[in-house]
Amino acid sequence: MNDNNNPERIEPVPSPGPDAPVTPPLAAASDVANKAPALAAGWERATLEKLAFAALEEQKSMRRWKTFVRLAWLGFFIALVWLAMHRGSTPSSVSSPHTALVEIRGEISEGSDASAEFVNSALRAAFEDEGARAVVLLINSPGGSPVQAGMMNDEILRLKAKHKKPVYAVVEETCASAAYYIAVAADQIYVDKASIVGSIGVLMDGFGFTGLMDKLGVERRLLTAGDNKGFLDPFSNQSERQRAYAQTMLNQIHQQFITVVKNGRGDRLKETPEMFSGLFWSGQQAVSLGLADQFGSLEFVAREVVKTEDIIDYTRRENVAERLVKRFGAALGEGAMKAALRSAPAFR
Repeated sequence: MNDNNNPERIEPVPSPGPDAPVTPPLAAASDVANKAPALAAGWERATLEKLAFAALEEQKSMRRWKTFVRLAWLGFFIALVWLAMHRGSTPSSVSSPHTALVEIRGEISEGSDASAEFVNSALRAAFEDEGARAVVLLINSPGGSPVQAGMMNDEILRLKAKHKKPVYAVVEETCASAAYYIAVAADQIYVDKASIVGSIGVLMDGFGFTGLMDKLGVERRLLTAGDNKGFLDPFSNQSERQRAYAQTMLNQIHQQFITVVKNGRGDRLKETPEMFSGLFWSGQQAVSLGLADQFGSLEFVAREVVKTEDIIDYTRRENVAERLVKRFGAALGEGAMKAALRSAPAFR
């Protein structure tokens, strides 16, 4: 078939009706251009609103976190104070029969576990418990402050007279100097044959650097109001008068120690010229000299002497909470002092 005989038919394009709107090409482009700034302004506004709300939420979260941290610290310090006030180491009341134990360990000094504050508090709790048949002092101490030891000795004698309960001292490794000062308040002293007992004496020690300072060419400049105010200064010479004064004071305290030992041990002492010279003896020698009564351990005393093997520990020890509270209090006091010093008038 010949294609020329069937030419391709071209459909006519319909013309718009009389009611159809006529939009010029240039007018459509102009409308798009006018709408673009409005769209951009709307996007920026939405973004700024989101950022503002996010910042507000972050501020709220930070405030909540700060409140939580402050409440947590408040709870922490309340817990510390509660633990410090409820030490828990001393039983409040034990009705069943038992042997009450109070330990005296380490250096006897103010602020330590072997201080009069802690030991006397434990002693009072032990004596006041109706279930306690006797009080045992378990001692392992090289000594320390005669003042602290004297306070404990006095309190033991007072509690013994008030509650009519026996007191026994049991020595482990060492019971020397101020520790023995405390032990003689007991009705009986039990030791191990190898324990160290005694050292009934008083000392005051220090150093003198005057000769060394002269060799080094160092001049000591000490100003005092009072002729004897600086007589214990290690960088100043000590006169014979000052030395005699210090020795008189030591002799007086030593005599107090001797009187306490004699009152506590009574006729059991087999006094020798060296007994109060500051020497110490083994447990075996101490028994033979009357400084101790016999050999025995804590368990032996509870079982054979008190006749009550159940041992309850009344020892009061400074716990972690108490240390933190003390340090916190010290820090507050130091801060207050520094603030007061900064605000005080001064010459500059």
